[in-house]
Amino acid sequence: MGQLHDLTALEQGDAIRAGELSPVELTNHYLERIDRLDATVGAFITVTPEIARKQAAEAERVAVEARREGRELPPLHGVPVPVKDFTDVAGVRCTMGSAALVDRVPTVDDHVVTKLRAAGTVLLGKTNTPEFALPPYTENRVAPPARTPWNLERSAGGTSGGAATAVASGLAPVAHGTDSGGSIRIPSSACGVFGLKPSRGRVSSGPTRHEVSGMGTSGPLARTVADAAALLDVLAGPMPGDTFTAPALPPGETFAGQALRRPKALRVACMPEPTVPGVSVHPDCRKAVDEAADLLRELGHTVEEAAPPAVSAGAGAALLDVWKVMAATSPVPPGSEELLTPLTRYLRAEAAGVSGATYAQGLQEMRKLGQLIADTIQPVGTGYDIILTPTLAQPPVPVGSLHDDANPANGFERMSAFTPYTMLYNASGQPAASVPLHWNADNLPIGVMLAARYGDEATLISLSAQLEEARPWAARVPALW
Repeated sequence: MGQLHDLTALEQGDAIRAGELSPVELTNHYLERIDRLDATVGAFITVTPEIARKQAAEAERVAVEARREGRELPPLHGVPVPVKDFTDVAGVRCTMGSAALVDRVPTVDDHVVTKLRAAGTVLLGKTNTPEFALPPYTENRVAPPARTPWNLERSAGGTSGGAATAVASGLAPVAHGTDSGGSIRIPSSACGVFGLKPSRGRVSSGPTRHEVSGMGTSGPLARTVADAAALLDVLAGPMPGDTFTAPALPPGETFAGQALRRPKALRVACMPEPTVPGVSVHPDCRKAVDEAADLLRELGHTVEEAAPPAVSAGAGAALLDVWKVMAATSPVPPGSEELLTPLTRYLRAEAAGVSGATYAQGLQEMRKLGQLIADTIQPVGTGYDIILTPTLAQPPVPVGSLHDDANPANGFERMSAFTPYTMLYNASGQPAASVPLHWNADNLPIGVMLAARYGDEATLISLSAQLEEARPWAARVPALW
């Protein structure tokens, strides 16, 4: 069967339930790969071998009992799933990518961690993220930069760059990520994996840091659509105190089940041009979208090229105001400002000039922008079912090329030129996924993004799985493997 990391997460779970694979053996396999390869790709900030081995042993004990008693176990029982170091795991340090928080150890699990524990998954460690998950690259002052294994001179993207390169490099079968402006989809494109940002309210952000703006959420990154859907089944569902709640699937249905269903013929709006003025799209990214549109037509879907919605100049400034306040509310201990990166210090200083009224107006503008995008997908039967765009406007960029420590304001133009598509769906709350259908002449992965109606991850997953079946990507592996 090849090496253990060649198996999908669902295949690993099947083998564990059948008694053909031990969670301890599987966990040790990944820990050995992390020990050997992580310094090269920068996937982890903290590795937790003792916790992983203890959880794996417990998962093996439970699996043995379940087989003896004829009990069913969750699909990912005994499967390793690392958690992004922006999310709290009780007893494990959570730096949030900041040198100011290297000694921070939470005492409470975030809800997604509670659900991962209940599903019997194994914590390999905490994956790399930039400081406070702010920029679209994963470079910080606490760990090496996260690199795409397809070209180690290139960035893995961000802010879930550690999660994406962990999956792409075979250091984890699936991974947890977060996404407030593209942070799952950006690195998924750069690393050639599938990444899904769920609908607003699909996954709880509690209990300690509720996502009050509505822009951020947790979600899965994986080599296959089915694996990502299975992890979404673990993460999804309301919890007490949630600010937003997405509509549930019909009783008895799962997101993993949607990956096995062929979608109906869909109407797709192809929008290759970005809404950010003055941004040009790299020919490789345009080619990826054109090829995806052709493939969708071959599969029986209707694809029409459409202009992007007209976004007002004030909308971008409003989103930036919200982003500045998000940076300012990050938990920096008194006297630790000098440990922050220049970008974070700049954003926090700028936030001092954002009044409460301006922040509220920024949220209002964000809702208007979200409505504008959501209106492109009207109720079933009267508009488009799916929006197709590039995930990024450029192929994976060199490490260090997107920031300017001497003048952080200059970095905004570079970041906007790199990521003009993703934040729209954080504003609208719609589910969106980066699908790794294309590699350019330099063998760099180029993702395309699909977005569906709010709450309709089912269609997004079934369509993505259909594309994967028609143009499989999991067999493509970087030389590092």
